[in-house]
Amino acid sequence: MFLPPPTRARECADRAFDAALDDTELGAARTALAQGRWQVARSLLARTGDDWDRRGHRVTVLALEPYSAAWAHEWLAAEPGSADAAVLLALAQVRRALRRKGTPDCAREACRAAVVLAPADPTPWLGLLMLERALGTRDAVVRAFEQVRARCADHHHAHHLMVARLAEEGADGPDPAHEVYDFADRAARRAPADSPLAVLPVVARAERYRALATSGCEPSDPAASDHWCTRGARRVMSAAFDWWLEWEQDGHPRRLVDLNYLAHAKYCEGRDAEAAALFQRIGDHVTARPWSYPDRAAHAAFRAARDRALGVR
Repeated sequence: MFLPPPTRARECADRAFDAALDDTELGAARTALAQGRWQVARSLLARTGDDWDRRGHRVTVLALEPYSAAWAHEWLAAEPGSADAAVLLALAQVRRALRRKGTPDCAREACRAAVVLAPADPTPWLGLLMLERALGTRDAVVRAFEQVRARCADHHHAHHLMVARLAEEGADGPDPAHEVYDFADRAARRAPADSPLAVLPVVARAERYRALATSGCEPSDPAASDHWCTRGARRVMSAAFDWWLEWEQDGHPRRLVDLNYLAHAKYCEGRDAEAAALFQRIGDHVTARPWSYPDRAAHAAFRAARDRALGVR
């Protein structure tokens, strides 16, 4: 089943969340880019180097700025052949296409141009994966994902996008053997012991719930669903929580995304003490996903779950 892109109202709501999370350098560069000072983004990306997860996170957040494509064009004109400028332009064109401000073909062309200038960088392929995940065929999604993996086998954001797409297929009823669970389990087993992909099976559960609830096969209140209480679900969530206790990746740029998914799962499972520990680590860094699933006010859902877990009345 294909789920349509978010509505304009949902997009506006999502923009209320800080996609930079706790990356203060990224926040400063984003502010400067909004003012046309692309040189700050230039310096940031130069310092980021080939930390691919961090680079992907930073470029995707910078590309969210409404005029990022225009400033990336200016940067590229000033520095023809700049791989960083081309990659930012590619992701900005993807964002424009997803907002229906630009065309998918233009975005694909920009991604291909960035690949030429930065052949080892998975980020242009990440942009193409974002585009095809929303608008393309399954084959196009898989091709883009495999190109990302060829350059960064455990790319965090790419795996999340792939799980989200797979979870939407066959959303006509619960299926404990659905392919998205197998995909996430294999990715977690294949990754190094300290990889945050250990949490991917939990992400798969949340994304599958979203697909099922959207099609009317699960209740709209996730905490009222037994989706989180099967033997398989409990095994997955216990393993992910144990991994977090042992390996918490304080330095990973998207760790707060994982913590939000894990806190959501523990809350829905009814494990308030474990959820409380996660909420303490999250602080104010709430993410729209998965708290908005299937169509909820994410901030309100997060606060209600946190208050229950922490015993706030």
